[in-house]
Amino acid sequence: MSRYPETVNQSAEYLRLALPLMSRQAAALHPISYAVWYEYVAGTNPPLKAAIDELTQDGGVLDEAATAELFRKYIAEIDEKTAQRLRVGFHKVLSDMAQSAAHAEDRAELFGKELAQWSEELGSTEADSGVAEGVDRLLFGTREMQGAIATLKGRLDESQSEIEKLRQEVGRAREEAIADSLTGLVNRRGFDLALAACLSSIDLAERGPCLLIADIDNFKMVNDAYGHLFGDKVLCSVAKILKANIKGRDMAARYGGEEFVVLLPEITLDGARVLAEKIRTAIGRSRIRRAENRQEAAQITVSFGVASYCSGETAREFIDRADSALYVSKNQGRNRVSVAPAGLPGQSFVAI
Repeated sequence: MSRYPETVNQSAEYLRLALPLMSRQAAALHPISYAVWYEYVAGTNPPLKAAIDELTQDGGVLDEAATAELFRKYIAEIDEKTAQRLRVGFHKVLSDMAQSAAHAEDRAELFGKELAQWSEELGSTEADSGVAEGVDRLLFGTREMQGAIATLKGRLDESQSEIEKLRQEVGRAREEAIADSLTGLVNRRGFDLALAACLSSIDLAERGPCLLIADIDNFKMVNDAYGHLFGDKVLCSVAKILKANIKGRDMAARYGGEEFVVLLPEITLDGARVLAEKIRTAIGRSRIRRAENRQEAAQITVSFGVASYCSGETAREFIDRADSALYVSKNQGRNRVSVAPAGLPGQSFVAI
């Protein structure tokens, strides 16, 4: 699903709300600043909103460094070439809108002068002879005003179209920044952002969230025996199975190397364990063939660690508990699922 599903009218309203907020800051009006304040007024990025509210409390303002850091941490990294393209495009939109508004204002001023002059002529002794000429000037001024308004409308429509294109480009840049190029899953950065957002909006009355950490067993041996191209094929196959077994708000990500994580926002610990076992079995049953001779490789297996979020713990502590459960699976022979206890560190793990 797109990060920015708003309609043109909605995005125009967000622009109207964002511009005054942007203008109060110490940062320039550029695409990075716009992306930060767009998501702020849209209310779609709770961690970003909380960070901005904290930084701007008691009259604080955001400078260039703070704005760039907010964008990097809560939205996306984009390359300098993309940033420059967005910057130029955004300034063009604002410049065009300002010029159009100024032109309309100038025409309105001239129209006002025409009306004032005609009014004076009607009040003079020579009014009768000047009425026709005054009316002509009024009509001409009216047509000029209508033309200016039509031009303004057209320019604003064009500007809105440009803003829509910029919005889409920011969205594409962000998606590229949080995607793993090999497997197509979300990368570690994307997962960290999703986990932070999940934990910031958690309702302890609901079930979940739970976390699965999976590691391909003996992956170095696979690479050494069959080559890195085959190793890449294994990674893609595991990613495909992970993706096929999640749904709704669930998220699968490549966490690094041969390690994967699955965030399950709405599931019980037992449900997460059952899902991990289902995925482990599906991977164990799959067979991956070498491209050059279609020969089947050795069986690929995966070890899992499962944890359910404990109230009050940080994201790092949550991940570490799931990782500790994974370590138990590795030490007890691999190709198994271990569940982290819901409590203080040091309690025994349950291996399946």
